[in-house]
Amino acid sequence: MTKKIPIKGDVVDNATAMLYEYFKMDCVSPKALNDALAEGDEDIELSVASNGGDVFAASEIYTALKNYPGKITVNIEGLAASAASVIAMAGDTIRISPTAQMMIHKAWSQSQGNADDLGHEAGVLQSIDDSISMAYQQKTKLSDDEIQGLMRNETWMGAKEAVDRGFADEIMFVDESQPVIINSISEVPSKNAVNKFLNLIKNEKKQSQPEVKKHATLFDHKLAILMQEKENFDE
Repeated sequence: MTKKIPIKGDVVDNATAMLYEYFKMDCVSPKALNDALAEGDEDIELSVASNGGDVFAASEIYTALKNYPGKITVNIEGLAASAASVIAMAGDTIRISPTAQMMIHKAWSQSQGNADDLGHEAGVLQSIDDSISMAYQQKTKLSDDEIQGLMRNETWMGAKEAVDRGFADEIMFVDESQPVIINSISEVPSKNAVNKFLNLIKNEKKQSQPEVKKHATLFDHKLAILMQEKENFDE
């Protein structure tokens, strides 16, 4: 059985999580994640929709997940930004919704002080950026220079771009036997076509003992949708 763990709301440290919980605000903290992992060693699914937050809390969560013995599947359902994108990198398989986004950027802080203080803070932030880059490098196999360039430009990635760059493994709801939908650089079916295709697959699964004729009709219907999208694109 697969355990489902939500990664929703801000990523915060354990003390800050108490404040969030008091006001019934969504958050994820190292303690909450560790408590969930301690309940067993079965495979888990992380449902990610978070703007990010505390980079050190995210590091604790990432490390705990990487040390977990079970298989981890990450489902990016909405936005996986900043520290939340680091947590997502701990997945053995990372799946992203066709309507979701991932965003990576350089760490920042609110600092004050003299030139020496600010110079020191700049070095600290660069060290944090180097650490964050390591998590992305291990997943994507991109170089540190490439990763830090993406972080410097505050890069937003849709589902296809995240897969193409290695930040995700697959797009959710898309039939893996149709690689053109995931990786094609041209004539990519629209989200509307993908959603129609998903609904057809769902209806097909509901048929416990489908007849051969029904299978053929459903296949023809799927094919017609994709061909129509291609014709619309060509026009």
